[in-house]
Amino acid sequence: MRTVRSQAVAAERARWLDELTTAVGEAQLLAWRLGVAEGSSEEARALYARLEAVRAEIEWLRIGWAGVRKEIDPKWMI
Repeated sequence: MRTVRSQAVAAERARWLDELTTAVGEAQLLAWRLGVAEGSSEEARALYARLEAVRAEIEWLRIGWAGVRKEIDPKWMI
C-alpha cells in the first residue's frame, strides 16, 4: 500500500514540477520579449536571470529528489 501511495505522490510531484517548469519558461519568454521591446532593458535582463535561477532550482528539485529517494529506505517513505 505504501509503495502505491509513494508512486502516486512521486507522480504528482513530477507533474507539478513539469507545470512549474512550463510556467517559468513562459515567464522567461515574456521577460525576453519585454527586454527586446524596451531596447535591452536592464530590469528585463535581471528578471530573466532570476527566472533562470528559479528554473535551475526546479531542476535541482527534480534531480535532487530522485537522488534522495534512492538513499531513503523505502519502508520509511509514505
